[in-house]
Amino acid sequence: MPTITAFENSPDRGKGQARDMRVRWALEEVGLPCDVRPVSFAAMKDPAHLALHPFGQIPTYEDGDLVLFESGAIVLHIAERHDGLLPKDANARSRAIAWMFAALNTLEPPIVEFGMTMLFERDKGWYEERLAVLKDRVRVRLGELSRRLGEAEWLDGAFSAGDLMMVTVLRRLNASRLLEEYPDLSAYVARGEARPAFRRAFDAQLAVFTAASTSR
Repeated sequence: MPTITAFENSPDRGKGQARDMRVRWALEEVGLPCDVRPVSFAAMKDPAHLALHPFGQIPTYEDGDLVLFESGAIVLHIAERHDGLLPKDANARSRAIAWMFAALNTLEPPIVEFGMTMLFERDKGWYEERLAVLKDRVRVRLGELSRRLGEAEWLDGAFSAGDLMMVTVLRRLNASRLLEEYPDLSAYVARGEARPAFRRAFDAQLAVFTAASTSR
C-alpha cells in the first residue's frame, strides 16, 4: 500500500485545494488504497522530509523503494500502472498526458499567480492595476480552453488523468468567481466534482481539517 504525505492542518480549511487532493482523487479513481501521513509546516523543512521532497512541500508518494514528489508525476505514475485514468489506445493515451501537462504548465501558472496576488498583495499600492493584468491573463487561457472544450463532456473522449488535473487546477479559481464567466468550464468542473471518486477524496482531505479543528 503506498503512503502519501498531506498537510497536517489544511491551510485552505478543507476546500480541497491542497495538491495532495490530486493524488487522493487519482487513487480513488483506480481503487487503490493508501496510507496518509500528515506533515506539519515545520516538519516539511526537516531533513527526513527533504529527503523525500527536495523543495519541502507536499505531496510525496512512497511505494516500496520508489519515492516520488510533484503531484503531476505522482498522478501520471498511478495512471500508467492502474486502469481507469488513461486510454488503452496509444494516441489517445498520449493526448491525455498532453492535457496533464497543459493543466500544470499552461493553465496553473497564471491562475496561481492571480490567486497569490489576491491573498498576499492587497496592501500594495499597485494591487488593483496588477490584479487587472493578471485577471486578463487568466481570461485568455480560460477562453482558449473553453473554445477547445466546446460542448464536449471531457477534454478528449472519456474522463482521463488530463481531466483530473485540469479540474483541480480550475478549482483554484473558486474564490475569485472568475470561472463563472465561462459556463461551459463551470459545468465541466462540476462534472468532475460530481464523480464519486472526487467526493471520497474531498471528504478524506476535509477530515484532516475537521480533526485538527476539534482537537484544539
